[in-house]
Amino acid sequence: MTTPPFFADLELAILMADRADAITMDRFNARDLIVETKPDLTPVSDADKGVERALRELVEVECPEDGVVGEEYGERPSKSGRRWIVDPVDGTKNFVRGVPVWATVIGLQDADGQMVVGVVSAPALGRRWWATLGGGAFVTEPGSEVPRQIHVSKVSELSDASLGYSEVVFDPADKQPQWDALIRSVWRVRGYGDFYSHVLVAEGAVDVAVEPGVNLYDVAGVAIIVTEAGGRFTGIDGVDGPDRKSAVATNGQLHDRIIDALR
Repeated sequence: MTTPPFFADLELAILMADRADAITMDRFNARDLIVETKPDLTPVSDADKGVERALRELVEVECPEDGVVGEEYGERPSKSGRRWIVDPVDGTKNFVRGVPVWATVIGLQDADGQMVVGVVSAPALGRRWWATLGGGAFVTEPGSEVPRQIHVSKVSELSDASLGYSEVVFDPADKQPQWDALIRSVWRVRGYGDFYSHVLVAEGAVDVAVEPGVNLYDVAGVAIIVTEAGGRFTGIDGVDGPDRKSAVATNGQLHDRIIDALR
């Protein structure tokens, strides 16, 4: 059996996800969960901080030359050119309210700036997605320990498309009319939110996901899962990659029309 590309890095990313799951599931719905408000008025829990500290420590032991970028503790510079990009709890607002749709998002970026590994672990849903560059995208689901390879849909018409989003109000506001017109033009619109909309695109369950405002750590690990499933991941400017401050994930066939609709 052929060893998948970036196998050792994927093994480490999965170990990181296991560590994260142990922390988050212990703190999910905990009565003594500590929630603070960050300067940007978004919540942060002790689980967010605990996960990121644990993952930073693991990288320090296993890959001490690699850098780390995280939501809670900023960037530790890389000596190797590679860096691990971590969102310890994507969907913190869900997490602190007891909604099970949240995940730890882990990505590895090589020295050329290319995403080579991505893992998204949503333990409260019993699901984990991962991908390696050139190795395809996979999911494990409740009731099965056997990974399933995933692929985007083949929907080719906007009128047949299912669209996932995080926010009804678009930012920047001058795009609101285009956004309103776009959601009226598709078959179905649902607010799955955050990581979940994007991995549903990778699974072929949703055809388009749009987030007008994101950070690199929100989507670095998600983007490679979408592209390895056969889709496309850009900003709303149509430029490929997870570092555009916005995110559009599609099955590829619909991508240009979504970008045109938002211009």
